[in-house]
Amino acid sequence: MKYIENKKLSYLILLLLCPWMMFTSCEYIHEDLMPCERGVSLRFVYDYNMEYANAFPSKVDCVTLYIYNGEGNYVGTRVETTDVLSDENYRMRIDLEPGSYHLVAYGGLACEQHSFAVTDEPADATDQLSSLSVLMQHDNLTSDKLLHDFFFGSLDVTVEEDKYKDETVYMMKNTNNIRIILQQMNGQPVSDEDFTFRIVNDDNTLFANDNSLIENGNITYMPWAQGQRTVGEGEEGSGQVTVAYAEFSTSRLTVGNRPRLIITNKETAEEVVNIPLNDYLLLLKSDRYAEMSDQEYLDRENEWSMIFFLDEDHLWINAQIIINDWVVRLNNITMP
Repeated sequence: MKYIENKKLSYLILLLLCPWMMFTSCEYIHEDLMPCERGVSLRFVYDYNMEYANAFPSKVDCVTLYIYNGEGNYVGTRVETTDVLSDENYRMRIDLEPGSYHLVAYGGLACEQHSFAVTDEPADATDQLSSLSVLMQHDNLTSDKLLHDFFFGSLDVTVEEDKYKDETVYMMKNTNNIRIILQQMNGQPVSDEDFTFRIVNDDNTLFANDNSLIENGNITYMPWAQGQRTVGEGEEGSGQVTVAYAEFSTSRLTVGNRPRLIITNKETAEEVVNIPLNDYLLLLKSDRYAEMSDQEYLDRENEWSMIFFLDEDHLWINAQIIINDWVVRLNNITMP
């Protein structure tokens, strides 16, 4: 009987101690019990666009997250490639010890059709944040491919003892699609086979860990698609216009670089168009965004279309150009 009473007393003492044990550090809890939640719950948002709306669920199909501690040492990697990314309520939960961390997120690296890759995959704590870089795939500094969408985001976060923190990683898009259209003013059809299209003198294939560009050599972009399109109504040759088009897929456009769009007539070898690309794209920036920097505008906008009008000699009439459905008049504008 005395043994039974002592056993009951032991259980009673244990029950009294349980509340204290539940609110102490996780290290005091028996390993068979549920671990304390400690780390971050990450939401990913891509609203760095001209609509200022979160397009992450519809635009990003894979995420790679690199984790570094406060000293810049590599801690770990998390990857998500499933359909959960299309759910607005998706959160990436990561267990972390208390401390300060720097998180670097990429969209598009882990996808099967990726166009960018980390130069040296981190493996252990000796790998530093400063060595993290991403390279665009190319063929001897030439690219004629449709690049898979590539996104970047980063976050500094502090993890507290026995606490899960809700945090948000804001992403930006680093890839662009540029559609060029040639139309003859007299209505005669224009064939894309009569021209060579290219974008030259851009150095934007290598990214540092903060998404800035590292010098890596000038790349030449060639069209990933080109052809003819006919628009209008009526009998053949009446009320219809046939234009030539070419589409480019490029990496990030920055104000520090000076890429040029060059269109050459194959028969005469004469340059039909030779313009500083970024300067012309920036002509589209409305006065509504006067407070927005040129770089922010180039980063937020990533779908571009430009219509050039040709005279009867297939030369560009540089009185006006249509960019993204905006008519831009170029009288008295000089751009070297």
